[in-house]
Amino acid sequence: MKSFKKWFRAAAVRAAKTTAQTAAATIGVAALISEVNWVAVASASLLAGVLSLITSVAGLPEVEDDYDTE
Repeated sequence: MKSFKKWFRAAAVRAAKTTAQTAAATIGVAALISEVNWVAVASASLLAGVLSLITSVAGLPEVEDDYDTE
């Protein structure tokens, strides 16, 4: 259970960073802040976060070393 908590925490941090990066990139393509399509920003960012969590199932380098010692 301890290793799952560590994995989930690492996966959540990675997903949060991915979500923030996607939001920044999506906002950055608008010439003016008033031209930002906020629905598209939220949708793309949420999708990126979900995909990051799914990708983390394959393994996270941050927690791989812990599995080798258990």
